[in-house]
Amino acid sequence: MNAVPSSGFRSLIAWLTREDVPRLYDLLWLLLLGVAVLAAGVGLRDPWPPDEPRFALAARDMVETHQWLFPRIGGDLYPDKPPVFMWLQATAYALTGSLRIAFLLPTALAAIGILLLVYDLGRRLWDRPTGVAAALVLLALVQFQVQAKSAQIDTTLAFFTTLSLYGLMRHLIQGPQWSWFWAGCAAAGVGVITKGVGFIPLLVLFPWGWAAWRGWNVARPAGAARWAAGGLAFIGAVALWLVPMLLVVASSGDPALAAYRDEILFRQTAERYADAWGHREPVWYFVVNVIPWAWLPVTLLLPWLLPRWSRALGNRDPRVLLLGGWVLLVVAFFTASTGKRGVYMLPAVPAVALLAAPWAAELARRRGVRWILFGLSVILLVALGLFAVSPPERISRALEAGGGEVPWHFILAVLVGGALITAACRLRHAAAGFLGISLLMWSLYGWVGYPAVTDARSGRPIVEALQAEAPAGTQLGLVAWREQFLLYLDRPVVHFGHRKPRDEALADGLAWLATGDHRLVLIDDTGDGCLDPAAAVHLGYAHRRHWYLAGPGALDAACGDGRKRPADLFRYDPPGRRE
Repeated sequence: MNAVPSSGFRSLIAWLTREDVPRLYDLLWLLLLGVAVLAAGVGLRDPWPPDEPRFALAARDMVETHQWLFPRIGGDLYPDKPPVFMWLQATAYALTGSLRIAFLLPTALAAIGILLLVYDLGRRLWDRPTGVAAALVLLALVQFQVQAKSAQIDTTLAFFTTLSLYGLMRHLIQGPQWSWFWAGCAAAGVGVITKGVGFIPLLVLFPWGWAAWRGWNVARPAGAARWAAGGLAFIGAVALWLVPMLLVVASSGDPALAAYRDEILFRQTAERYADAWGHREPVWYFVVNVIPWAWLPVTLLLPWLLPRWSRALGNRDPRVLLLGGWVLLVVAFFTASTGKRGVYMLPAVPAVALLAAPWAAELARRRGVRWILFGLSVILLVALGLFAVSPPERISRALEAGGGEVPWHFILAVLVGGALITAACRLRHAAAGFLGISLLMWSLYGWVGYPAVTDARSGRPIVEALQAEAPAGTQLGLVAWREQFLLYLDRPVVHFGHRKPRDEALADGLAWLATGDHRLVLIDDTGDGCLDPAAAVHLGYAHRRHWYLAGPGALDAACGDGRKRPADLFRYDPPGRRE
């Protein structure tokens, strides 16, 4: 086996574009790069809102209560998402005993898995240099790095959709490879019970069918039974969770479980897609507001990529047709929904990297491309420099750190390191320079930035202040609460439902406070005039709210009178903490 040459950029590029390097070498250095960048900071921070604490709390309680089938938030059923992602977090928690490690570990492993799948698919569909280029382009794409640092469901979903697309492409382009086709269908099914849209890789069958009809060079494997087996693999994967859930709901006779079933199967899927109640955006939202920044730097290279894709399609290249057609179908599918979020574009990002990869090395040598990437690197550093000289409170607010410590060492390290990389690469190696700055920034963000702001972003200080101010024996209630608060409690509390509208939760909380002794409630500063902040204890500022500990003396006499004890009262006793 040949070692990597060490005579500068020219030797490195020559090694990266060689055909005879063993695949094991590539997998090892990509794995190391993935751990250093994509897994940077695992174990160094707590879950951050808005979504991370919710999933982490449900996962921790699964382990501690041994109830894995129905996720719960503070004892209240959580029907918004299927449980696979929470199962993965719970498994990591059971194995490590540390929630700090467990909540981010599935995302990090999923991102590394996507990186390796993209490399291998590029190598198989084209050649080794294309596989390497696809992996490096993926690491440079902004949205991929952003989501790799977030313990939301979407990176794990993207792993299953990428695995599914990997299996389907190997069958449809290089086939027949029935085992990979069945694996791809099964991965799509697991994607569905991770997040309902996990079936989207199967949309690649439409451009494949058109190509087969038009006589393009794609696989046309026969065998109706084998095709049907793919459908069974998909259904079987979905059934891993769906069937036990339905059986338990049917046998229990519990109306709360029946409501959970109806919510997650109907309202959170078809109704949310057709008539979303949140994140309603115009039809051009993804094309105008998301893709231009999320798919950087590829979006800036479209003037060069589009003619090459057009020539490839003119030459009847099925790889570009299937991948490009699938990306367009994914964008169209989410565009047709009334509810839109930028993160919905993440599953298409690996295919975007594969589409750019065959021409990446060629474009990196073009003067216009080098100027664009060099300019992008300079703009990034200048923007970070301007951010660094902003007032500290503005920096803290931008980081949603609630007035916490500004991570100067992280900002300065990226500025100095980025300047050195830019100076070393110059215009000649602008592509390498942009990639280097990106990898430096995201790795330092995990290793250095996380510890600096984690307490302020996590909500831990609010809970510590709450527990310090509440005398022993006091009954604590939570009104308009955040999931992260439950992660740090060391005593039982009551709350009034995880999904209840704020005005109803406020009314219930005030009624509970007014009808008992030795009670206090945690409430934010939007109390609709029912609470007098001067008569309450100010606990601090977090999550864009001031938080107070209020007793009956802070309750306005006109609030809560005549209300009955709330029907939806949840008592949450934090399980034994294993940190």
